[in-house]
Amino acid sequence: MSLFQFTSRRLVSQAYCGLKPPSSKKQRICLEMARPNSNMADFREVFAKAKHIAIITGAGVSAESGVPTFRGTGGYWRKWQAQELATPEAFARNSSRVWEFYHYRRELMLSKQPNPAHIAIAECEARLSKQGRSVVVITQNIDELHRKAGTKHLLEIHGSLFKTRCTSCGNVAKNYKSPICPALAGKGAPDPEIEDAKIPVENLPRCEEQGCNGLLRPHVVWFGETLNSDILTEVENELEICDLCLVVGTSSVVYPAAMFAPQVSARGVPVAEFNMQATPATNRFRFHFPGPCGTTLPPALARHESEIIS
Repeated sequence: MSLFQFTSRRLVSQAYCGLKPPSSKKQRICLEMARPNSNMADFREVFAKAKHIAIITGAGVSAESGVPTFRGTGGYWRKWQAQELATPEAFARNSSRVWEFYHYRRELMLSKQPNPAHIAIAECEARLSKQGRSVVVITQNIDELHRKAGTKHLLEIHGSLFKTRCTSCGNVAKNYKSPICPALAGKGAPDPEIEDAKIPVENLPRCEEQGCNGLLRPHVVWFGETLNSDILTEVENELEICDLCLVVGTSSVVYPAAMFAPQVSARGVPVAEFNMQATPATNRFRFHFPGPCGTTLPPALARHESEIIS
């Protein structure tokens, strides 16, 4: 059994969403390589030969569409950072406040459009599929901008802003209503001086399944929650067969996603990182391209001269 298979099997059964790596040393990859290559021509040679490409994306790929990352300095909604709101405990304590936060994000995303990085990925997938080659996008983002750009083979490991899950019956449903419920209309402004709306729980989004009327929550993976094992199995299968991996706009600090690309690299597969700056995983990869993803990614994924146009 390969190192990747061993660690990923454990990953599927134990994975949780968080900012720290799993505690077991066996689940860590400590592969150090020489300084990564930033030569686009070298990357393009590898890209031209790849048959199964996995693209792992994070918040950085959507930042150029004007999507807040809620990370670092200034990453606040009112007085709170995402880690203080995106938890089961926060929802249990104050479901009105948490729903205001997600209502704000939903309404914001309805006004945002895919940027050149999203479009380059979607166009690459469509083009290569005609050549018998595959592209899968494994995203930590919940904004659906990949879907809006046209990506078909998409694994959303942290869920979606535009899906809800009933806390009573468990039903998961797509939901693009604006506002999601009348009580949230005009609520959710991010300014620090805004006071909580304190919406009664019975007026928050409710399940529409017959005879239920349970309280809905966003169908996203909150900090400390276990990731969907079926989706992680799909991720594992894709990463086991990929012969090129791209890591786009991710800080490589949110686990378990931060483990994916280092595990691929550990079995000798080329990994290319596209990010504004180096990350804790950069030296484990063959390529690193600094700068805005919307600038660096389109030329990387453009049609190669060796491609046959049908």
